[in-house]
Amino acid sequence: MSDGATYKDAGVDIDAGERAVELMTAAVKSTHTAAVISGLSDFGGMSGLGGDFAEPVLVAGTDSVGTKLKIAFALDKHDTIGQDCVAMCVDDIVCQGARPLLFLDYVGIGKLIPEVVAEIVGGVAEGCRIAGCSLLGGESAELPGLYAEGEYDLVGFAVGVLERERVIDGSAVAAGDVLIGLPASGLHSNGYSLARYVLLDTAKLPLDVDPGGLGLTLGEELLEPTRIYAGSLVKLFDEGPLPHSIMHITGGGMGGNIARGIPHGLTAQVDMSSFERLPIFELIQRTGNVAESEMRRTFNLGIGMALAVAEADADRALEVLSAVGEKPVIIGSVRAGGQGGCVLD
Repeated sequence: MSDGATYKDAGVDIDAGERAVELMTAAVKSTHTAAVISGLSDFGGMSGLGGDFAEPVLVAGTDSVGTKLKIAFALDKHDTIGQDCVAMCVDDIVCQGARPLLFLDYVGIGKLIPEVVAEIVGGVAEGCRIAGCSLLGGESAELPGLYAEGEYDLVGFAVGVLERERVIDGSAVAAGDVLIGLPASGLHSNGYSLARYVLLDTAKLPLDVDPGGLGLTLGEELLEPTRIYAGSLVKLFDEGPLPHSIMHITGGGMGGNIARGIPHGLTAQVDMSSFERLPIFELIQRTGNVAESEMRRTFNLGIGMALAVAEADADRALEVLSAVGEKPVIIGSVRAGGQGGCVLD
């Protein structure tokens, strides 16, 4: 008489899941701050607020890496994609002035290979260390039949905290404010469907060579991790001045995202010649004959974060940001009139 069916027969390997947890434990614990209360063995992670607050406000955000994962699959390289996931979440919540407190991740995968999951979570842990938040917990789910072989999805959830009186909501933006841009490291985690369509699907460019002008292989460029600005911005929050508005340049490009932080009755005016357009964007535009308008509404084009600060505070903001290793550049200003939009000149 044969043995009955097992969960492993159905495609779920419990032993592999336990091995993955063993491999990732040290990386996860390395992110824990003094605010963490519970350990990895608990069903839910617990954390304090990490400071004394008169009226604390929690800011939460969630995001995924998107089709940038396809590049990680193609190159079988999984140790940096986790940083992208952290960046996409913490760089959102820091726009409201929040100090990143904790992070949770979710990995859904067709066949759980412990070493691959450990690489993914190792990248998440590295991102959390850069952002200064704790990787409090997460979930790795083996879901046979849902994902193609060798593929997975990666989603993150971030929570930050700040005093209510220091919430940044754009309401203080005024005519004359200066727009400061913080450079991007590349595509970050946006526009990959278009980038892949142009460079890989249509032009058939190989990932293992430099197509010209990048200084590294196309695969290395496309896997360049998303910059995490949270630490630099928290330093600015601590040392002043407090920005009137902060805009994370993600999907929708510079115009769409800066407009989100500008109130009705004002217009942000960006000088597109004020910053360097990275070679990867030139490659995409040239190879795919992509219209400038399409480039502007799809990619960050070289600026990953934008801040609106009072004109009188601009020099101090530039000084603080430069001191923590940023290379801030004035990219424009805010003028009276309009519907809270953004003009790219």
